[in-house]
Amino acid sequence: MISNDQDILEIENMIYIIRGNRVMLDNDLAKLYGVETRALNQAVKRNLDRFPEDFMFTLSHEEFDSVKISSQAYSILKYRPNAFTENGVAMLSSVLSSKKAIHINILIIRTFTKLRSFLSMESALHERIGEFEESSTKLFKIVFERLDSLEEDITPKLPVNRKKIGLKRN
Repeated sequence: MISNDQDILEIENMIYIIRGNRVMLDNDLAKLYGVETRALNQAVKRNLDRFPEDFMFTLSHEEFDSVKISSQAYSILKYRPNAFTENGVAMLSSVLSSKKAIHINILIIRTFTKLRSFLSMESALHERIGEFEESSTKLFKIVFERLDSLEEDITPKLPVNRKKIGLKRN
């Protein structure tokens, strides 16, 4: 029914970062679940107490405009979509109890987990690069200090009261 890698990639393309959270929009979730967006939002409204602000929120006009710019699919919508965080998507499985909804939810949660592990790897690499930069800076400082001291040793010492050669300025 579902080829995991291809569907996970498709799901990754449906994840936006809004208000500092990775979210999926109601229209995309409805497509994945095979239901109308209106039906998904009605199920959510019937169970609104399960969806606090950190699980689901409605996009502001500015957020909606930026999503419309980045995705052609949203350019024709007249209403501002609801955005579901990872916890909100997990809660959807209790509201939409079909086998397909459960299967899709598993894929979505796996996708969020995969993204989180990539971010953690990126953070670790960033930290290691920072450590490398710091140690290489120290090493270069030592090398240049030693080169400067060698230059002082190699450069001949000229007497202070030597006769200077050159043109005189008026």
